[in-house]
Order: sequence, then C-alpha cells, then structure tokens
Amino acid sequence: MSILVIGLVIFIGVHSVPSFSTLRLDLIARIGEGSYKAAFAVIALVGFVLIIVGKAYADFVPLWQPPAWGRHITFALMLPALALFAAANMPTNIKRITRHPMLWGVTLWAVGHMLANGDFASLLLFGTFGAYALLDMWSANNRGASKSEARFSIKQDAAVVGAGTVVYALFAFLHPYMFGVAII
Repeated sequence: MSILVIGLVIFIGVHSVPSFSTLRLDLIARIGEGSYKAAFAVIALVGFVLIIVGKAYADFVPLWQPPAWGRHITFALMLPALALFAAANMPTNIKRITRHPMLWGVTLWAVGHMLANGDFASLLLFGTFGAYALLDMWSANNRGASKSEARFSIKQDAAVVGAGTVVYALFAFLHPYMFGVAII
C-alpha cells in the first residue's frame, strides 16, 4: 500500500506545482521552460508507474460492499469521461461549456470507480484523484480560468466523441489484461 501512497503523493504533488504560479515561474526561471517540462513529465511518469504498481500489489482490504448497480453506472460514466479527456486536447465546443474538460473526466472516472470498488486501495486511488480534480478546478477558477469563446464545427465535437468512443472500446476490451478485472 505504501508504494501506492508514494505514487499518489508524487503524481498529485507535481501536478499541484502549476497551482502555485510563483513557484512554477521560479522553477522555469532557474532551469528553463524545456527543463521544467521535462522534469515535470519524468516526475509525473514515475508517480504514475508507482501508482500502477502500488495498486496492483496492494492488499485487498474491503471497506464496503459496492452496490450491484455501481458497475453499470461506472460503465455508463466512462464514455463521457473519456470524451472529456479527448476534449481537453482537441479543438471543440465542449470548452465553451466547461473550463475543465479533463478534470471533469477525472471526476466522472473517480466517482464511477468508487461505486464499483469497495476496497481501501481503490478508495485511496479514486478518492484522491477525484478530490484532486475538484480542488484543481476550484484553484484554476480562482486563478481566472475561463471558458473558451472559440466556436468550432459540430464535426469537431463529433471527432471528440468518436475519439472518446474508440478509447472506451479499447479500455472495455483491454481492461482485464491491463487491470485484471473483466468489465464486459
């Protein structure tokens, strides 16, 4: 369990740096923007790998019995979650609706997975990510995040939904191989 916790601290910690603009700007001034981005990516990757390894080897400590419908809700939430992930990095009208498509995607992913899992390691993993996503949205809003005013063709929105759907289908198929749990 400690590997999971260390991974979460590293991953969430490095992703919290941009919330402290003075710290971020100071780091960029000291080491340069390219080095900052490279260090950020390497540290985030180390945290991500530790999270995966930590979750895989964490003891199963049941906390609650997930509701029978929780798995179905998770399956339903993942399509919009993955479309929102795609929307964060593609030109789309979704950014006119929400300032934080990726963070909303993380929130849906976390809520869904907490409904489908009732163990301590899952609570740590999904609860931490869900809480971080909500806190980061609040922080970004306080720093002046705004919705996009750019308008795009409905084809762009369809492309985002299509990309999310393709990733959704891949995860549905690969989930047992990647995470040891069959979902279909």
